[in-house]
Amino acid sequence: MTGRLRAPTGRYGGRSAAERQAERRSRFLEAALELFGDTPGYRATTVAALCEAAGLSTRQFYEEFRTLEDVLAALHLQVNGWAEEAVRAAFATAGGLPLADRITVFFRAYADNVTDDPRRIRVTFVEIVGVSERLEEQRLARRARWVDLICAEARAAAARGEAADRDYRLAAAAFIGSVNGLLHDWSAGWVDATLDDVVDELVRQLLGMLRPPDGPAPPG
Repeated sequence: MTGRLRAPTGRYGGRSAAERQAERRSRFLEAALELFGDTPGYRATTVAALCEAAGLSTRQFYEEFRTLEDVLAALHLQVNGWAEEAVRAAFATAGGLPLADRITVFFRAYADNVTDDPRRIRVTFVEIVGVSERLEEQRLARRARWVDLICAEARAAAARGEAADRDYRLAAAAFIGSVNGLLHDWSAGWVDATLDDVVDELVRQLLGMLRPPDGPAPPG
C-alpha cells in the first residue's frame, strides 16, 4: 500500500465527512493505545488486529493511515501532547509561587498525566524506541520540546534571582533522561517508592541543577 485511500465526502447520518473522519481516527488511536501500550505491543500488532479492536474495516484504516508506523507516530504525538497540555496548564496557575513550589506543581502535573494510564508510558518510553529513523527523529524532537520548556523556566527563574544565570540546555537534556528513566522504572515496578517519592526526587534534582555554583540553594 503506497498511499491512503480517498475517504468518502459529503454528509451521512447527519454528520459531515470531516466529523466521521475525526471519529474514525480517534477510534483507531484508542485501539492503538490498547494494543501498542499493553498486549501484544506495537511490533506484534497487525493492521487486521487493530481494525478489529477499533471496530472498523481495513479500507477505513487505509483512508486514515498508510502503515501501522503512521498510527504509532500519531499516538506518540497525542500522548506527549496530553502531557504538555497538563504542564502548561500548571504553569498558568503556579506562576506566583516560590521556585520549589512551582517545580513541584509542574512535575506533579506531568507525573499525574503520564502515569494515569500505564499504556501511555509504554508507548512513550518503550514502543517508540528503535522502530525507524523517522520515529527516532520524532522521539528526539519531542524530547527537545521538553528541554526547551525546562530551559525557558530556568531562564525565568534566573531573571527572578532564583537560579544561576547560565546555559541550561545540556543540564536539561540530562535531566529529561532522568525523568524518563525513573518514571518508566517506577511504572514497571522496579522502583520501590510512591509516586510522591518519585516527584520529590525529581524536584530535588532540578533544584540542584538550578543552584548557583558554590552558592546557596534557590529560594523556596
